Amino acid sequence: MILVGNQRGGAKNLALHLLKEENEHVDVHEVRGFASNSLMAALNEAHAISRATRCKQFLFSLSLNPPKDENVSTKTFEQAIEQAEERLGLSDQPRAIVFHEKNGRRHCHVVWSRIKVAEMKAVQLSFSKRKLTTLSRELFLEHGWTMPAGLMQSEARDPRNFTLAQWQQAKRIGKDPKQIKAVFQECWSISDTQSAFTSAIKKHGYVLARGDRRGFVAVDHRGEVFAVSKWAGIKTKEVRSRLTDEKTLPSVDEARTQIANDMATRLSAIFQEQTSVFGTRMAELEEKRRALNHQHKAERQKLLDTQSSHWQDKQQEWKKNYNKGIRGLFDRITGKRKAIEKRIEQDAWHVKTCQQQERDALIFQQLEPRRILQSRIERLEALKSYRFDELEHDVSQYEDMREQRIEQLEKQRQEQSRSRPEPRQRGPDWTL
Repeated sequence: MILVGNQRGGAKNLALHLLKEENEHVDVHEVRGFASNSLMAALNEAHAISRATRCKQFLFSLSLNPPKDENVSTKTFEQAIEQAEERLGLSDQPRAIVFHEKNGRRHCHVVWSRIKVAEMKAVQLSFSKRKLTTLSRELFLEHGWTMPAGLMQSEARDPRNFTLAQWQQAKRIGKDPKQIKAVFQECWSISDTQSAFTSAIKKHGYVLARGDRRGFVAVDHRGEVFAVSKWAGIKTKEVRSRLTDEKTLPSVDEARTQIANDMATRLSAIFQEQTSVFGTRMAELEEKRRALNHQHKAERQKLLDTQSSHWQDKQQEWKKNYNKGIRGLFDRITGKRKAIEKRIEQDAWHVKTCQQQERDALIFQQLEPRRILQSRIERLEALKSYRFDELEHDVSQYEDMREQRIEQLEKQRQEQSRSRPEPRQRGPDWTL
């Protein structure tokens, strides 16, 4: 079950949105803690109470979206709502629950008032997105639903607040136009002011700017420009009615410069992080190499000691084959001693050969793990080289983007200085 929540104001607009007739079925399931049982009156009541505080976003709105092919009971929805309420710290706060059905899919909306009436303070909601994401994963696992890939590893994050893995993934898969349009439409639907829309799209990595010919635009982390009216699917007149303060917005060039600075700084930080990561990993592999080398030396020394002891035992055995005294003299005369020496030489050669084979077998046995370790070291070095090349390339691109902006400003300054009329020279002053 996907859980998406946000703090917001606009009680009337939210009530109208929840009661929209475009849904096939709308069921106001519960209105708790308010003086009225009407959804519109309840949310207006929350707004009236909030006027006694400084809180502007006095509501917390949560949508619960189960897998579209699953038949999820109301009890399951209620249990999920209770868990979300407890984790967010909204227990016992006034709330309203509304079920929507459309195109064969049932989902749920919950709205809480954040204002604690006894204290006239708003409930502080810290890390709400993280808590809801964690709960969402737990619900999918608990009910055995197939977890969406986006929930296992989110892709729709601010590209200027990314990890190395997210940066690589964004470069690898690019952006889907449907996803871009969905982001703009979602941000527009939940925003009722310019500041709210600016904050909403910023969470997805866009900077709201004033365009030269297209009115209000958004600039992404690559410097691409997106017209708000086009991608949100609304008329330019509607955009201008909500986004009214152009003077506070940066131009497209200024937005690109800002993004270039942010991205270059973040990539430089990742470069430092990866330097540390690769250094630590290489140190670990080097430690394993030294430990493996020490182990192999010990094993070879043990074999050499065993073979040396065996060789000494064989030498003592061979000495016993020679007769001493008169018998030894007789063996020399008869040639028997030469036969014994020849047999001992053959036996010694056989012992030497076997011992060499034993040493070779041990060496071959030790080479296998060493080759595996070396392969890991080489792969790590190759990955380090490839990753650093990518990072350096992207850093240089954003630095170029920043330098281009500086060059444009310098060019504009020079053109303005040339177009400025020269001051008229005054004649001599004849006054006494």
